[in-house]
Amino acid sequence: MVTARPAAGGGRWVEISPERLRGWLDGFYGRHDGAEEDGLVLTGASNGDTARLYPPPGLDGATDVDSLLAVLPAPPRIALLLARKGAVGVAVVDGTAITASKVERFHIHGRTAAGGWSQQRYARRRDNQADAVAQKAADIAVRVLLPYASGGDAAPDDVVAALVCGGDKGMVDAVLADRRLARLATIRHPHLLEVAEPRLAVLEEAAVHARKVRIHLVP
Repeated sequence: MVTARPAAGGGRWVEISPERLRGWLDGFYGRHDGAEEDGLVLTGASNGDTARLYPPPGLDGATDVDSLLAVLPAPPRIALLLARKGAVGVAVVDGTAITASKVERFHIHGRTAAGGWSQQRYARRRDNQADAVAQKAADIAVRVLLPYASGGDAAPDDVVAALVCGGDKGMVDAVLADRRLARLATIRHPHLLEVAEPRLAVLEEAAVHARKVRIHLVP
């Protein structure tokens, strides 16, 4: 499946399943009467359009198109951390199969329409609740994900190659601020997945989405 959306600063992002990448590349070459390759950047021969390919998490060693195509069929094990103020979901993903997971929902007071002191009191309560949720989410990540981080209890072949995050960036940052998760924070992938409030089905969708190749097309 191929999805596309506008890119900040120009062009558009295309996200494509690994199984379809070879066909997409053939189409790019065909539409542009060939292309010049420079690492993971393609430049169309007919008009100078560019396509910059970003490997899926854990495959950063792929530095050109051929090496990317070679490693895509065997995706590495990754960890997922999806967090919003109302819920957190974590998972260990082998290919697209979830081998360990935990989802938990939390109660957060809604905003109040009242002003003045009452509004401030509710805001403080919400902030305190958000801090408590981040702490509980960190506890869950420690139990489920940390054993699979490098230096943990997992066998070398079971160690995760990357941590993929999704949801609310502020909440994700708050969870990973826990010092116990430092080994996971160091392998955090820069791309933040856009996800709904975490539940098992959302984790399953994120496991598939995380494997996609991201391509920045200009124009």
